[in-house]
Amino acid sequence: MACRISEIVIDARDPETLAKFWAAVLGYVEIGREPDGIEIGPPGTGFGGPQPTLVLGVGGSGKAAKLPLHLDVSPTDRDQDAELRRLLELGAKPADVGQTGEESWHVLQDPEGNEFCLLRTRVDPVP
Repeated sequence: MACRISEIVIDARDPETLAKFWAAVLGYVEIGREPDGIEIGPPGTGFGGPQPTLVLGVGGSGKAAKLPLHLDVSPTDRDQDAELRRLLELGAKPADVGQTGEESWHVLQDPEGNEFCLLRTRVDPVP
């Protein structure tokens, strides 16, 4: 028997703002709310489904250094350029982490400055 990632927990100064951002990025919905955080996940499945949920909890005082973990996202229904425009409209910002400009991915920051990458390869949405 093996384990499976069921939740990814992200400390946030403003869980409400990050939950709205990541829900829009991933096509997730709010599936739970506690006084200290919000859980978002795939519509109709929620916790324990084929994709992990995200828990945005109160904590952290802001990004002080490069995080040891970041998320990579891939477009599902459009090409990378169109998805990049969508993410920027949602509030993502370009990030410079020393890339050369020749990479096939874009490095971005969410509204609290956490880096994530938009990959080029399009993937099928989870049914």
